[in-house]
Amino acid sequence: MSRSRNRRKTVSAEPTAFDLARDELFQHVIRCDVIGASPDHQSDWFNDTMQYMTERWHELSPKQLTELRTLGERFAQPARSAAAPVSPDVTADAGDEAASDEESLNTVSA
Repeated sequence: MSRSRNRRKTVSAEPTAFDLARDELFQHVIRCDVIGASPDHQSDWFNDTMQYMTERWHELSPKQLTELRTLGERFAQPARSAAAPVSPDVTADAGDEAASDEESLNTVSA
């Protein structure tokens, strides 16, 4: 005998208009080499592109269009390095420690 199992069908959610518009904007950013462009050029490009996106995606509210632009501008920024910059005060303190360690070694070996 075989048991009948209640299998749930996985229902994939349809992407929203905002999701589709975001993906389209990111594709435009990549295709148009906006990443690495000067801030003035990026600003002009986003002004023109957001005007187009407003006409193309009339379903989006003004708030969503503002959020879309913010996401696009963040996407267009170069990646940040993981290393935090070292301040001059930290390196000076490290130099003092190295000097005192060196003095300690000289004292021990003498």
